[in-house]
Amino acid sequence: MTFKLTKDWWKSATGYQIYPRSFSDSNGDGVGDIPGIIDKLDYLADLGIGFIWLSPVYRSPMRDNGYDISDYYDIAPEFGTLADMDRLIAEAGARNIGIVMDLVVNHSSDEHAWFQNALNGRDATFRDYYVWRDPGPDGGPPNALKSLFGGSAWSLHDDTGQYYLHFFDPKQPDLNWQNPNLRRDIYKMMNWWLDRGIAGFRMDVIDMIGKNPDAMIGAEGPDLHPFLQEMHRETLAGRNVVTVGETWSASLKNARDYCDSNRDELSMVFQFSHISQDWDPDHGRYTTRPVDMPAIRDTLFRWQEAMAEEGWNSLFWSNHDLPRAVSRFGDDGKYRVESAKALALVLHLMKGTPYIYQGEEIGMTNTHFERISDFNDIEIAGHWTELSAKGLSEAEFLAGANLNSRDHARVPMHWTGAQNAGFTTGTPWMPVNENHIEINVAAASADPDSVLSFYRKLVALRRSVPALTSGAFIPIETGNEVIWAYLRRDTDMSVLVCANMSSETQILKRDEIPTENWESLLQTGSCPCPDESGDIVLNPYQGFAARLI
Repeated sequence: MTFKLTKDWWKSATGYQIYPRSFSDSNGDGVGDIPGIIDKLDYLADLGIGFIWLSPVYRSPMRDNGYDISDYYDIAPEFGTLADMDRLIAEAGARNIGIVMDLVVNHSSDEHAWFQNALNGRDATFRDYYVWRDPGPDGGPPNALKSLFGGSAWSLHDDTGQYYLHFFDPKQPDLNWQNPNLRRDIYKMMNWWLDRGIAGFRMDVIDMIGKNPDAMIGAEGPDLHPFLQEMHRETLAGRNVVTVGETWSASLKNARDYCDSNRDELSMVFQFSHISQDWDPDHGRYTTRPVDMPAIRDTLFRWQEAMAEEGWNSLFWSNHDLPRAVSRFGDDGKYRVESAKALALVLHLMKGTPYIYQGEEIGMTNTHFERISDFNDIEIAGHWTELSAKGLSEAEFLAGANLNSRDHARVPMHWTGAQNAGFTTGTPWMPVNENHIEINVAAASADPDSVLSFYRKLVALRRSVPALTSGAFIPIETGNEVIWAYLRRDTDMSVLVCANMSSETQILKRDEIPTENWESLLQTGSCPCPDESGDIVLNPYQGFAARLI
């Protein structure tokens, strides 16, 4: 590892997620690749990020865009070579940027050599690397477990007469973590990558590795934390690396079990309470429910309280599985620029490690899909089949998908206003958003008031002010539910963060916030000024961070 490391370096760093297929294409085949990422490292260094979370680049048949791995030790040809990966690690390190690999070990591809061997018979060498069960009494699946992509979580292998478990697509069979030989091979692979110089792992659906399918338990199984502690002993102990677990099941009650430093498991987790709280119980993410931003504020503030002393928060609005932040939580029309800045301000200055999803820093928006067939995501197909059978109309499903589909995050990155947004000289694997003509890196770089310019200032501010990293988080109740306000405080400084998270002008009462004089550190627009009464008038999505003097 060539980049400079201090203890807990990831606490003051800002992460940046790259979805390689959609980031930058270097060879004109329409698919983003590792050399394309290398070409953009100076851009990322200028943004000020400390590490890249790289979605999977391992060899894969790409049924689920790389989250179905057929060889953990090789790179998918469409992304490049192992030599390209080594060069990325080195070139990023030279810019003091770490590379965090995506660890997908809840399941593999059905084309992995282990699974191909397991198909040879019940006594095959690697049969027990996967989860097999005899048919149920009626000859059907062993039980009623459902796939997260729709349908049964069990598929029958005719030749051996048993069902195998897959909590995702049938081409993503679940690995059997109860087998110590499997665990040994996974740890061997992890160490192989760590020894190549990566800065850590983001762990895909890691809360599911302790599953107990016979007890109908997917996430948070009884062996989950013993497995994570064993993983730490065998791979992470003694290494100054970062680990972040994707844990949809994490709650205020159990999150510290993952990332309390005394437990030797993970550095932090991605929790999704603020993401999924507005999802429909019947339709899941494919809902047209409006976002309740005051409720999201309250949720995030509760997580700040829960992790105040032990554990660490991951701060994010979006990723490769979620819609564009400004379209879901802000206003991607009239107030796109203002709301994109406000969303960044209130999130990044909380206590935790903030993550930027590619394009978020220029305010990229959701695209629009005319037909269900226009979507590229296998999750869409599975859920449309399931929900249509329950009576959901095509128009209703399409409306929900146009709000919350994973494909919104996977549209190619906007580098320029030219054809194909400067992403590729060929035909992009997925059509670019038509608004790339206005929303792109080149235009944003030339505009001192752009979303990108604001992000650069925000990342630099957080890195330079210790109170914004290690200081206490103190919520402020203003009496106005659309105003977000809090203090970050250490022994040397107090910083007030405040923003109007609505499209209407709001009044912040002067007696609701600290009365000290302010020194502005950053604001989303002009510095807010008191009116004749001394109250603060906040325009739509106007916000600021100020040092209290």
